Amino acid sequence: QNFNVKTGKRLQLAFAAPTSISSVAGCLVFHIQKQSMASQIGSRGSDFDRKAALKAFDDTKIGVKGLVDAGITTVPPIFLHPQHIAASIKSTSGDDPVSELPAIPTVDLQGIDGDPNVRRQVIVQVRHACRRCGFFQVINHGIPTAILDKTIEGVKNFHEQDAQVKKGFYSRDFFNKTFTYHSNFDLYQSPAANWRDTIACVMAPRPPNPQQLPQICGETMVDYWNEVMGLARKLLELVSEALGLNSDYLNNIGCLEGLLLLGHYYPACPEPDLTMGSSSHSDSSFLTVLLQDQTGGLQVLCDDDQWVDVKPTKNALVINLGDLLQLVSNEEFKSSQHRVVAKSIGPRVSVACFLRPQPLPEKSSRVYGPLKELISDGNPPVFRGTTIKEFLEHYYAKGLNGISALEHFRL
Repeated sequence: QNFNVKTGKRLQLAFAAPTSISSVAGCLVFHIQKQSMASQIGSRGSDFDRKAALKAFDDTKIGVKGLVDAGITTVPPIFLHPQHIAASIKSTSGDDPVSELPAIPTVDLQGIDGDPNVRRQVIVQVRHACRRCGFFQVINHGIPTAILDKTIEGVKNFHEQDAQVKKGFYSRDFFNKTFTYHSNFDLYQSPAANWRDTIACVMAPRPPNPQQLPQICGETMVDYWNEVMGLARKLLELVSEALGLNSDYLNNIGCLEGLLLLGHYYPACPEPDLTMGSSSHSDSSFLTVLLQDQTGGLQVLCDDDQWVDVKPTKNALVINLGDLLQLVSNEEFKSSQHRVVAKSIGPRVSVACFLRPQPLPEKSSRVYGPLKELISDGNPPVFRGTTIKEFLEHYYAKGLNGISALEHFRL
C-alpha cells in the first residue's frame, strides 16, 4: 500500500524487489531495494534497536516526508508515542473537524496606537490571556495577507522540493549555522520522535547573508521577518503594560534582540493515533509569533488539565508566551504546554518566530531572572537567574518531554 499525502487515502501499489518509484513532475525519487524504508529504520519487534534506528533515519537526511513519499503504511517504532498520550487527544487526529472547546481569545489590534481607550481594553484582554494560559490570537496586526500567504507557500515549497537539494542543508549544528534543515532537533534525546520536518534560521540579531539562505524561500523569509519584528515590538509593549511596567520595559531588557524562525512541515500520517506532530512542550522564548495554515492540530493545555484546540483563523497570528517571559514575570504570566496532533490529512505548515536573545559571546554574562519590580516580601522570586546560554543548553538537552525547562531553575 502507498499512503497519499494530499488526500490521506491509501493506494495499492505492487512492489517487486528491487523497485523504483519514478520521478513525476518533480516528485522525489526513491529506489526501494529488498527492504522497505520502514524496515531500514526499525520494525515493531522485540529485537528493535532504537539507537541504531534513530541513526539510520537521521542518516537518510530525507526527513518524515521522505518516509511518506517512499510509501510507508505504518508508523516506524521511533515515532511511537505512549498510549496514554494518544488517549488524551480530545479532538481526534483523523478527518474530524477541529473542536470548539473553551476558546483561545482573539485580540483585535485595530486602533491600539491611536485610541487610549482601545489600548486599555486590549491590555486587559492580553493580561487575562497571559494569566490563563499565555495564548491568544491577534487580528488586524498589520502584516499584509500576501506576505502571510507567501511565507506559508515558501516553507511548503522548500520541504516539497527535490530531496537531493534539501540534503545539502541538513544539519544538527543549530548553534553555529545560520540556516538548517532537519527532522526533530531532539531526535536523540526525546522518548519518541515527532511526525514533522523543520527548517530553522537565525534572523536576528545578525541578519543572514542572502547567499546563506535557500533560493526557493530565502527572500520570502526575510520579508516576513521584517514584518514580524515590527509587530513583536508592539506586542512586547502590550505585555509590558499588562505587567504594570512601562511600555518599553521588555524591549529595553533585550527581549527583541534575537529572532529564530522555524518552518515546520507535518506530512499526512498513515497511523495518526500512534504518534504526535509535536510533543507537549513550552517554548524557550520570551514571545512566539506563529503563522499556521488552515489544517489545524495545535492544542494548548489550559487551566492545567484541559487540552484546547487553537482553531485556525484566516490571516490571524497565534501569540504565546515562552519560558523566559514566565521567568522574568515571576510566574505572573504563563508559558503553557502545547502540542500538535498528527493527522491523516496534510501537510500542515506553520512558521514560528521565537523572540529571544541569541547566546552571543558578548552577551554571555547577562542574567535573566524575576524582575525586581515584580517581587516583594510577599511575592518572593520563584526562579533563580540564568544566562541565555545556560537556559538554551538545558532546553535543548532536555528535549520536548512535556516537562517545562523552568523546573530546572525553580527555587
